[in-house]
Amino acid sequence: MPIDYKKYPENWFSDIRPRILNRANNSCENCGVKNHSFGYRDSEGNFNEYPTPNLAKRAKSRGLKVIRIVLTISHQDYDIHNNHDSNLKALCQRCHIRHDIPQRKAQFQERKFKNQPELKL
Repeated sequence: MPIDYKKYPENWFSDIRPRILNRANNSCENCGVKNHSFGYRDSEGNFNEYPTPNLAKRAKSRGLKVIRIVLTISHQDYDIHNNHDSNLKALCQRCHIRHDIPQRKAQFQERKFKNQPELKL
């Protein structure tokens, strides 16, 4: 889902995001993967980091999938206006998507219900 940064406070990139990343030691607060690392996920979903960028490039040139971790900031209560530090968590893409599953399911059900034709008795 695209992020509309116009809805975020002006200091999101200059203050809030860096503060949360610093608190998390620039790692995912769920799984511990480091921000901007290169690697791959195994069949169980565990992240395996390539120790050097050159190894990542070689793996990619051999047709292996290489992903780059980019940490995002998750609103734990799904309210983008609640920017209190206790509501924000640094997460990798995989952990953020998993965190958002309940909200996405609820939104899907809401849309599905709204699009149902009215029953006439």
